[in-house]
Amino acid sequence: MNRSLQRRLTLMLGGAILLAAIIATLAVVVMVYREAAEFQDDLLRQVAAFGGGSAPVDSARQAEPRPALSDPDSRITLIRLPGDRRPAWMPAELTPRFHQLETHSGPLRVFVRKEERLGRTIIAAQPTETRKEIALGSAVQTLVPMLLLLPVIAWLILRIVRNELAPIGDLARHLDAQPADRPSPMVDREVPDEVRPFVQAINRLLERVAELVQQQRRFIADAAHEIRSPLTALSVQAQNLSRAHTPESMRERLLPLQAGIERARKLTEQLLSLARLQSSAPPTRAVVDVAALARELIAEHLPQAETRGIDLGLEEGAPVHIAADPATLHLVLRNGLENALKYGRAGGQVTVRIDADRDQAIIEVIDDGPGIPAAERISVMEPFHRLQHAGAAGSGLGLSIAREAAVRLGGVLELADRSDRPGLTFRYRQLRMGSMTNSPPSP
Repeated sequence: MNRSLQRRLTLMLGGAILLAAIIATLAVVVMVYREAAEFQDDLLRQVAAFGGGSAPVDSARQAEPRPALSDPDSRITLIRLPGDRRPAWMPAELTPRFHQLETHSGPLRVFVRKEERLGRTIIAAQPTETRKEIALGSAVQTLVPMLLLLPVIAWLILRIVRNELAPIGDLARHLDAQPADRPSPMVDREVPDEVRPFVQAINRLLERVAELVQQQRRFIADAAHEIRSPLTALSVQAQNLSRAHTPESMRERLLPLQAGIERARKLTEQLLSLARLQSSAPPTRAVVDVAALARELIAEHLPQAETRGIDLGLEEGAPVHIAADPATLHLVLRNGLENALKYGRAGGQVTVRIDADRDQAIIEVIDDGPGIPAAERISVMEPFHRLQHAGAAGSGLGLSIAREAAVRLGGVLELADRSDRPGLTFRYRQLRMGSMTNSPPSP
């Protein structure tokens, strides 16, 4: 479900302000109502105090005392009574104070005041309904301005939220306008502090994307150059073969053509392997018996070792099982073994060694060739990088493929000198089965 941050902020802020306004309005209405009621009580008290006159009223012959004052607006009635006489609607012996009385004409608010010196009783009365109307009228007059302000507040909230979120829309338009092959970082000067870490993370991602695009461009250019060379050689060899006139000459010229085809096939296979590793989904893992896999690799490359007179063997220090994709692990070790057989010393030794160190499995391919200078051990893992003193021709992809496959397995690939004699150690390390940690081994 899509959720608009602007809509949510507007509704939440508007709802919070509306709730606060309702609570404040209710509080104001209650306070104004109470103040209006107190004001009416004060008015009754003042009418009783100043409306008594200076002489008593002789109402002895009257059946019902007549009011001395009656205001049609406030509907306040003032009655002056001699002695203890009282109206018929008034209970006997009312003390001098405020009273709430029920009469035939409705409920009344009554204030009783006795003047002992003049021997009379002053009564100020007002219908309760009138008091409520006056109090509610005062409260409504206070409430109306607050209600009129609510639409203005809602409009201000909408404008403020929209203006504050406008930089995010500008960033989105900036990203949409960028070319896919040349992304540039976004400017975060106008971005709110809460959004700035997100923008900075996007900028770091764009930098990695730009670097990856640049690497892909270099890779495509290098791959085109590498493919062009063997194809040109094949074209020349095919032309030479077409000019052969005898079977012996044809056989002589066919051998270089077959070798060129094999080199082109090998290069294409390596390019496909590297592209597959870089673009495929994470590999599925299974329990791999490393010793069994090593024996398969040795049997597969034994003819190549015999061709160069190399003693190829296996040294198993401990039984090792790891969780890995068999095909990807096979790719790592195969490229390491092929590199050792190709660049190792003719008539020398190549050993596949399997061992374990605490929670790590260690697989090494050790040769006694010229090795690789320490300054070039990082660059040789880049695609199409070849050593100047290499005795055999190659595409420069083997170690790149091995490194990429090692990264996908979560392992670490290292190149190091032999400890006992000149040579190179191709070392792959990965967590063993049953290890408590899930992080890849540190280099």
